[in-house]
Amino acid sequence: MAHRPKRTFRQRRAHSSDSDGAEEPSSEPGAPEEQAAPGLREEGPPSGGGRVEVAAGRARGRGPRGRGRGRVWASSRRAAGAAPRAEGGSRVPESRVVDLSTDEERETPHSSESKDDQGSSSNNSSSLEEEFSSIVNIPDSAFIQAARRKPPRNEETSEESQEDENQDIWEQQQMRKAVKITEGPGLDLSYSSELQTVKKFDTSISLPPVNLEIIKKQLNTRLTLLQDTHRSHLREYEKYIQDVKSSKSTIQNLEKSSNQALNFKFYKSMKIYVENLIDCLNEKIISIQEIESSMHALLLKQAMTFVKRRQDELKHESAYLQQLSRRAETSTNESLAVDEKTQWILEEIESRRSRRRQARALSGNCDHQEGTSSDDELSSADMNDFQKTQGDISQNHKKIFEDVHDDFCNIQHILLKFQQWREKYPDSYYEAFISLWIPKLLNPLIRVQLIDWNPLKFDAIGLKQMPWFTSIEEFMASSMEDSKKEDSSDKILSTVINKTLIPRLTDFVEFIWDPLSTSQTTSLITHCRVILEELSTCANEVSKGKQDLLKSVVVRMKKAIEDDVFIPLYPKRTVENKTSPHSKFQERQFWSGVKLFHNILLWNGLLPDDTLQELGLGKLLNRYLIIALLNAIPGPDVVKKCDQIAAYLPEKWFQNSAMRTSIPQLENFIQFLLQCAHKLSRSEFRDEVKEIIPILVKIKALNQAESFIEEYHLDHLKSVIKEV
Repeated sequence: MAHRPKRTFRQRRAHSSDSDGAEEPSSEPGAPEEQAAPGLREEGPPSGGGRVEVAAGRARGRGPRGRGRGRVWASSRRAAGAAPRAEGGSRVPESRVVDLSTDEERETPHSSESKDDQGSSSNNSSSLEEEFSSIVNIPDSAFIQAARRKPPRNEETSEESQEDENQDIWEQQQMRKAVKITEGPGLDLSYSSELQTVKKFDTSISLPPVNLEIIKKQLNTRLTLLQDTHRSHLREYEKYIQDVKSSKSTIQNLEKSSNQALNFKFYKSMKIYVENLIDCLNEKIISIQEIESSMHALLLKQAMTFVKRRQDELKHESAYLQQLSRRAETSTNESLAVDEKTQWILEEIESRRSRRRQARALSGNCDHQEGTSSDDELSSADMNDFQKTQGDISQNHKKIFEDVHDDFCNIQHILLKFQQWREKYPDSYYEAFISLWIPKLLNPLIRVQLIDWNPLKFDAIGLKQMPWFTSIEEFMASSMEDSKKEDSSDKILSTVINKTLIPRLTDFVEFIWDPLSTSQTTSLITHCRVILEELSTCANEVSKGKQDLLKSVVVRMKKAIEDDVFIPLYPKRTVENKTSPHSKFQERQFWSGVKLFHNILLWNGLLPDDTLQELGLGKLLNRYLIIALLNAIPGPDVVKKCDQIAAYLPEKWFQNSAMRTSIPQLENFIQFLLQCAHKLSRSEFRDEVKEIIPILVKIKALNQAESFIEEYHLDHLKSVIKEV
């Protein structure tokens, strides 16, 4: 029988771990081992299953180092299969171990047969031991002691690894004996074949020590993480349980309460309604944009046609007159060669003028100046094409919502839905800020109503007559009757005007409006005044939309001054004859400039005074009109022109009673009036001087008027100044 090498478990426990609180024993070799060995020898070779229990008991009775290895084995037994040694780094071949740790396994039929043959098993134990002894070379205690006395590089490490290896070999031998004894006919024979192949123990190999403290720390860290995760999951689980309970309780309360059920039904119906409304508008918005673009393109094409025609006619007529002037200078009687295009244009111009003269004669308007007409007539063919295209767009416009219920396309019906919400459940209505969302919902519907709206036409519908405007006003009026008046319902109208109406106006100003057309300018100003006044009553702050609109007006008028104002200057001998084409052309162009001057000053009250003075006086009057007047022959016609210019000046610029001098931008005009008065006083038209003094008085040039009266002894005109 092979004897277990001398080993003390207390020494191993003291050397390897201090976690159990054991004190460090003496490290002298020999004494502890000699005390522990006899106890093991007195046990004797147990028979049958008793031997297995002793081996297992020895494995469990080891110190901390032995306990670490014992856990690996215990795990292998519980796994009921083969497991490689996970720790220690031993080069001993893998062995398969049969799970014999439970009593149930020992009570199998095989163990009962072993129990009956207990005597024979005892007799065979010695033969088995001899068999294993012949296979395995087991070192005795003397060999181990000799190996301990050999110097290694690291004495403590070599000693400890040598003891571990010897202990492992001894344990394997004991386990193999136990397996061999308890082996029955049902045991897998592959185990026994593997147990037969055991290599000899190589004492020259030193294995690295096992640091169980690191393993222990890693296991503790892992355990702490798992515990934290478990606690987190428990908290989440408890939260979910509470949420489920709360939801069930809410459902029960809603089912029990009829009012809450009705509330829920109403909110659900409103949610479905708003979703359907948004879906409808999203589907129709593409068609709305297409029809808007078509109408805008049609009006833009017409406006560009008028502008281009006016500029082309001006160019050709001016070139024709220059040719006449050159022929007159050369005093030749040769006929003037005019190309066909110029000839056709001149004939077309004269034809339209003749039709306008006939129309004015029929209407009794004889006091008309040539050049002040808008000249926006179209030929019958062009007019028919325009009306046909406009009619097609209007038909498509009416078909946009023909397949939609009134609840989703009628602004009044939509507002009624929200009014019911505000009346029944005001708290939720105000908390949802519905007043801020209504303008966005109504925007596409309002744009549809504005497709046919043209603010440049005198017969265009006014703001307060629009259906959407009256519907919003009624909705706002009902809001004022509620107790909560701070719900910003009054901002609905201002938001709609800012986001929907003013951008529409701005497009007309930038691309379609002709500043030389008095009818267009008057209609546009009328609509702008109403809209901006309504906006100022709804919103105290100055809106960005209003600023953009007025800025577009200024830019468009500057462009008109630069592109459309042209007053030619001819020699006086050429224009003395009022029936000459040069004189007529010059007169038409001058009065066209005066017309633009008038249209610019019509924006008084909407545009700042300094802006109007810069445009009307600085850029137009001083740069174009006065130069033309200086080139004219003083007479009644010049006085009439000056009087018309002064009549267009806004009266509020001269309302200050303390004013004795006029505004600086009129200084050139005042000097021209005085110069004209001096010339007239020495000519046959001296009676025209009395017409100039009232002009000076009107524009608050009182000091200049008094000086002129005193200089020419016009005492009968002093009464005019005194009246001021």
